[in-house]
Amino acid sequence: MTARILVVDDILANVKLLEARLQAEYFEVLTAYNGQEALDICASERVDVVLLDVMMPGMDGFEVCQRIKTDPDTQDIPVVMVTALDQPSDKLQGLDAGADDFLTKPVDDIALIARVKNLVRLKMLNDEMAMRASTSSRLGLSPMSGGQSIDQLETGRVLLVDDHPRSASRILQALAKAHDAYVEPDMHAALQRVTDNNFDLLVVSLSLSNADGLRLCSQVRSLDKIRHLPIIILVEPGDEARLMRGLEMGVNDYLMRPIDRHEMLARIKTQIKRKRYSDFLRMRLEQSIEQAVTDPLTGLHNRRYMETHLHGLVHESITDGRPLSILIADIDYFKRINDTYGHDAGDLVLQEFSERFRMNIRGQDLACRMGGEEFVIIMPDTTLNVGYQIAERIRTCVAELPFTIGTGEQVSLTASVGIATIQARTDTQKTLLKRADNALYEAKHQGRNRVVMVAA
Repeated sequence: MTARILVVDDILANVKLLEARLQAEYFEVLTAYNGQEALDICASERVDVVLLDVMMPGMDGFEVCQRIKTDPDTQDIPVVMVTALDQPSDKLQGLDAGADDFLTKPVDDIALIARVKNLVRLKMLNDEMAMRASTSSRLGLSPMSGGQSIDQLETGRVLLVDDHPRSASRILQALAKAHDAYVEPDMHAALQRVTDNNFDLLVVSLSLSNADGLRLCSQVRSLDKIRHLPIIILVEPGDEARLMRGLEMGVNDYLMRPIDRHEMLARIKTQIKRKRYSDFLRMRLEQSIEQAVTDPLTGLHNRRYMETHLHGLVHESITDGRPLSILIADIDYFKRINDTYGHDAGDLVLQEFSERFRMNIRGQDLACRMGGEEFVIIMPDTTLNVGYQIAERIRTCVAELPFTIGTGEQVSLTASVGIATIQARTDTQKTLLKRADNALYEAKHQGRNRVVMVAA
């Protein structure tokens, strides 16, 4: 994982030790020996994570962290407080200053690399979010639907898997103040719950009496529906071997027993925030893909998607010996609508026509806008005669009811439809579309407002 880590400590030996450990994991390391030097580097260099010593002369780590987090240019850089202090009040002060994580001296190698890698991933998501928000802003789009920023969505649904009643009760009590938290002592029931419900985080004890918590973690990572669910494991001191197994299989973070409440809440907050980012990016990706294959006016699939989808269906139908039919429908004399009432009225007609299309096709059929006033329906497992019945139903629903254009004014319209079906193993999407288009031309030639089917 390539990332730039800034190590800040006024003691040279401490800097060199952390630098060597991080470079062994192929991180690029920057160093600073006082608070102002660290702030200058953050302002002038790309920094992915800051490892910040608390006890420094002059400007201490708390003040440095607060300045990083209040500067709009550096506020998204994750900060790990590195301290010999191990009091809850120190962690609270760090949280108040904006710290994302904590490490206690002497720094454990496993903890160092696990924490840094986790925060590097979060920083990468942050950067991706910023880039997409900038692009959305330039396009005039809202970066986040619903009017609520991701940073405001820190309350999450957490499932704790722990079969020790006293331990589970203490953890649940701490979580309940900030999250919707639930406990499940049975591992198999826990897997079912996270599969069936929308949880933001799974916390798994590795001290289950009659089950292996790592097996549950492995099962979660193997299921497509929940493989991105963040996991924190609860580990007993001295169980480093199982901890490493967990990190290798994709566990996001861990807490060592006895569990510090403040540390637990900080780590859970980080994981939920990271999940928000991941979910948001996946949602925007899905939206981008949807926009690329959808006609913006009608909401139907566009020609690009139709041609790609039809190509695959033709191949499958010929290979499996199954019928496939398509129809092309065209609004009769549509140009008159635009010329007489304007293009806004024409758009309303196209939208209403598309809605009638949707209402008169089956779930297996695919409705697309070919372009202009031409529309296509792809009908898998459909013979020519059945396709004709669908086409006639569409033609009738267009002709029977007038279309509303603008301020209550209505206009009567008709549609012509051509149908074709696969006839030979040499058929392609082009030959199929060509035959349907020829049938449509014939319907126009015969006087419009009719369906014509071509069998060969």
